[in-house]
Amino acid sequence: MTFPKLIKFDRVLIGASVALSLLGLVSIYSSSVLDQDFANFYKQLFFLFLGLILMFLMSFYDNRNLRENPFLILSFYFLCVVFLIGLFFFAPEIRGIKSWYRLGIFSFDPIEPTKLALILILAKYFSKRHIELYNLKHIIASGIYVAIPAVLIFFQPELGSVIILLSIWLGVLLVSGIKIREFVILALIFVLFFGLTWTFLLKDYQKDRVFSFIAPQEDPLGQGWSQNQAKISIGSGGLTGQGVGSGSQTQYGFLPEAQTDFIFSAIAEETGFVGVFFLFYCFSLVLLRTVKIALNARSNFSRLFACGLAFSIFSQVVVSIGMNLGLLPVVGIPLPLVSYGGSNLIFTFIGLGILENMKMTES
Repeated sequence: MTFPKLIKFDRVLIGASVALSLLGLVSIYSSSVLDQDFANFYKQLFFLFLGLILMFLMSFYDNRNLRENPFLILSFYFLCVVFLIGLFFFAPEIRGIKSWYRLGIFSFDPIEPTKLALILILAKYFSKRHIELYNLKHIIASGIYVAIPAVLIFFQPELGSVIILLSIWLGVLLVSGIKIREFVILALIFVLFFGLTWTFLLKDYQKDRVFSFIAPQEDPLGQGWSQNQAKISIGSGGLTGQGVGSGSQTQYGFLPEAQTDFIFSAIAEETGFVGVFFLFYCFSLVLLRTVKIALNARSNFSRLFACGLAFSIFSQVVVSIGMNLGLLPVVGIPLPLVSYGGSNLIFTFIGLGILENMKMTES
């Protein structure tokens, strides 16, 4: 570790990421006031501290060890697959979903490292074959890497995370230079897949979520409750919000999952347009700095990794906020760096640490 390397840190990227996490911490603390149960706040504070340490360590781990060692990436990828398989046998069932391992007072979500592993393996695969995308076999081969974890996650069932994995894949494909013809073929396959999935695979409660999104007024006290309350919370925030710890929807339990799925609504209610603007501003900085690192990267691997990470964060932000605004169905996607949850926070910071190393070694 040398001083010249330290000054190459992207302080804007790190500062915006930490600011988002601190905003999330404030909201988690606020939504804990009524019950005086601050366990999640203290755990999230620990996760943030651990995430920052791991980001710092990964920023000094030479990314050439990843770029030139496919065995390391494949080992990480297949370890994630093993953890996903293990969920069916060892994970507790919570609301009909098996998505987390219980580790004492903590839980571990293997979907989060799987996102990072997928970005790494796609970056490695296409960094060697980006000029051969005219050959459909490379698209199909890369799709297999996506399909294996996607199928396992789908049958947990966890539809939202499948959407994120597919978004990462399509994003990396676009950056790699996929042809229009291949893109149209993929689009048709997705339409066919969605039709078959809706008919034969989606469970009734998953279909109900889609129906409640289309017509929430049909069941305002049931499936439509969450999004109706989320929109009420956002609308009541006004310019400066009702104040931290004073949001009526958040404090009195009308807003469900105020620390995870609907944390955006909780922030909007208590900090208003000012807080929402700050949140969007920080996410814009994170994405713009990530794209800038991609544009300045000297290797295809670094460029594709940076783009994959940007697509991962962007798709999660779009889906999460879209759920809160009632623009998308509720599919249980956290707001990255903001929502309560150690796995998402830690592995996002690990990804940012790898990105920082690419900036320091290739700029």
